[in-house]
Amino acid sequence: MKIDEIQIRVRYGETDQMGVVYHGNYPLYLEMGRIEWLRKLGISYKTMEENGIMLPVISLSINYKKSAVYDDVINVKTQLKNMPTAKIEFNYEITNEKGELLTVASTTLVFIDMKTNRPVKVPQYILDLIKK
Repeated sequence: MKIDEIQIRVRYGETDQMGVVYHGNYPLYLEMGRIEWLRKLGISYKTMEENGIMLPVISLSINYKKSAVYDDVINVKTQLKNMPTAKIEFNYEITNEKGELLTVASTTLVFIDMKTNRPVKVPQYILDLIKK
């Protein structure tokens, strides 16, 4: 399945007193990876929402292996797990500059019609872009 990678430099405000990334910041890194994965495919969250579809996270799993620290450049690898239906699933790996595995994670999101607040099938244009 399609894979994308982004690099993020850890900012001071994302760390605790010991200079270690606070665990609650990792979902933000995953979101950044997911948004860029979609953007590079030609899909914009903003446009999707303007068209009445939102994509909330319904499941998040994170397994911390090693700490990221202040000023590290981390690599967030985002991979589509399988073809989306009414849900879309991603797997992630976060590594540091040395290539050491820091975090393994997965998310599940659901396509929701903003008018009815009910799940819907993945829009066809998204499937078409994924299949390209």
